[in-house]
Amino acid sequence: MKVLIAGGGTGGHLFPGIALAEEVTTRHHGNEVVFVGTERGLEARVVPKEGYPLELVKVQGLKGKSFIAFLKALFALPLAFIESFRILARQKPDVVVGVGGYASGPVVLAAWLMGIPTAIQEQNALPGLTNKVLGRVVRVVFIAFDEARRFFPEKKVQMIGNPIRRKLMDNYLRSHVAHERFSLLVFGGSLGARGINQRMIEALDSLGDLKDGLHFVHQTGKNDLEQVRKGYAEKGFQADVVEFIDDMSSAYARADLVVCRAGATTLAELTVCKKASILIPFPHATDNHQEVNARALVDAGAALMFREAELTGQKLAETIRQLKGEPSRLKSMEKKAGLLGRPEAAKELADVCVDLMVQQWGPNGRERAPSEAKKAPRSHS
Repeated sequence: MKVLIAGGGTGGHLFPGIALAEEVTTRHHGNEVVFVGTERGLEARVVPKEGYPLELVKVQGLKGKSFIAFLKALFALPLAFIESFRILARQKPDVVVGVGGYASGPVVLAAWLMGIPTAIQEQNALPGLTNKVLGRVVRVVFIAFDEARRFFPEKKVQMIGNPIRRKLMDNYLRSHVAHERFSLLVFGGSLGARGINQRMIEALDSLGDLKDGLHFVHQTGKNDLEQVRKGYAEKGFQADVVEFIDDMSSAYARADLVVCRAGATTLAELTVCKKASILIPFPHATDNHQEVNARALVDAGAALMFREAELTGQKLAETIRQLKGEPSRLKSMEKKAGLLGRPEAAKELADVCVDLMVQQWGPNGRERAPSEAKKAPRSHS
């Protein structure tokens, strides 16, 4: 079976695709996965590092743009469709899955027009414009939140959750890592979050008496790295401050509490790894979907949530202090988070891809010459 995964841009779109790719390629040595994305997206760095082929299309978003930028993006779409048709004709996938992001739209639509079985994976409670459109033409819509169901034809919807990368499953084996200090994992998604970075540094002023008992692992993103490092150092706190965390499994395993955004993939990781969290939704997310995402965990008692505009450093510090002082409450939040986790999501999604292939092409997939584009060897760096 050969699966083409279209989309990316951010970790929230890309990492579920990586999880699906891992499931597909480890089932049978002959299975292949190829990604299609843009050169500006996170996929340009992550996909080759993970060892999968990556094709590129030139496409930009249409929503939330200035009039001039909107026109440029609109006029670029025909070229993106032509590129998509060429890629599909060359790669000859058995199934195409869109995971959101700019590249997903033209590639999935082109696949549909070519008669290739298509599906989309919607990570959020409130779908974006691209997936709302694609949901009308694809054969299957995978969702992670029941709130998303109403936006798609009922017969196409399958509620499976968000696929999680295999390396994060290691958290189960390392979930009781011994450490002396109360450990906080702080991050704002794959690109960082200035609002979280600033609030966390401000919170340190009210946590001075606890500095010997706290340890921070903080992913800042590229722009705020040095400033945040300086903030921890000047206030005397022990912290590992990095631009990007490659080994999130270890980071989750060592965390007693997570402070983060409420992207759908992040929430899926929190539930599979059974972590208590303080959620600070990205205030400019389309249709405020991160806050809607977060409500599922908050209502279940697995997380606390603060709107960024209402959150001060002092309030964040008070919340951290309270949770650190109530280990039984933290344990309860962890247990409730675990009840929401869906570690089998990648397997279930891959099962449906197999069904789509068999329905369209038969058990052996499409007739094509042996491919030289097998999955490249994984990097050991």
